[in-house]
Amino acid sequence: QLQASGGGLAQAGGSLRFSCAASGRTFGSYSAAWFRQAPGKEREFVAAFRTPTSATYYADSVKGRFTISRDKSKNTVYLQMNSLKPEDSALYYCTARLHWNVAYYSSTSWNYWGQGTLVTVSS
Repeated sequence: QLQASGGGLAQAGGSLRFSCAASGRTFGSYSAAWFRQAPGKEREFVAAFRTPTSATYYADSVKGRFTISRDKSKNTVYLQMNSLKPEDSALYYCTARLHWNVAYYSSTSWNYWGQGTLVTVSS
């Protein structure tokens, strides 16, 4: 199971950090990603962490502002979000899969999902 936490309210230009803790599996063996879904919109890719290379991938809309990382010792994946914008407001989901898929940007490529955690960014 994946347990996400860290959502909340932020002002534009502010920062938030999400955590996604895994139970029953280790992120050392799995790749992980974050997706988000705003009201009335489709779920979209945000960032991914590839195992075992530790390569990271970002949507253009968040590149340079968001950072995905993994702490093996805590079996947790993080999403650090800086310079937040109102358009970053959404329900954020963490997800994982055992074997890397080149279509990492598609939500259908991921197997395990955590519950969504809400971010609201005010202008």
